[in-house]
Amino acid sequence: MSDEQSQAPELAVGQAVTICKLSSAGAQVFAYQGVIARTFPAGAQLDARWTRSRMELGYTTFEPGDHFIEWFFADRWYNIMEVRDVGESLKGWYCNVTHPAEFGRDRICYRDLALDLWVAADGAMTTLDEDEFDADAAIDAHARAQALHALDHLRAMVIHRLSPFDTLTR
Repeated sequence: MSDEQSQAPELAVGQAVTICKLSSAGAQVFAYQGVIARTFPAGAQLDARWTRSRMELGYTTFEPGDHFIEWFFADRWYNIMEVRDVGESLKGWYCNVTHPAEFGRDRICYRDLALDLWVAADGAMTTLDEDEFDADAAIDAHARAQALHALDHLRAMVIHRLSPFDTLTR
């Protein structure tokens, strides 16, 4: 996407968008649909549903119909996905460490850097995929430094219960 598209454009609340997960090298991994719930100067919050088959992850399970409330930022090296079951009970937050999101008129794309943080509803944090992050030759030194800084920032947000982690159960 061009530089003009990297800052959040005029997205409309209720607008359907395609969210594209890209590899660290920029190849599309998968895409799914979401709906813009709110916009802010450098990003957007959207709603999406898990439409893929049941996925056991060890620390949680994603199931068809799970509600994902997602925040994407053009000026931050991460995105945050609040995960709720079909009955809207909080499962936790899946935080992707990524390049800043790129916004288009009808799509939001993020280039994943493999490093993730799972935050359970009680605030317990689990860092994920550190081995993949360490082994990924497509991630340059600058992106590595930004990724580690983003992970530290996410952890601090959880510890200090900053939004969206202000609904922690403990």
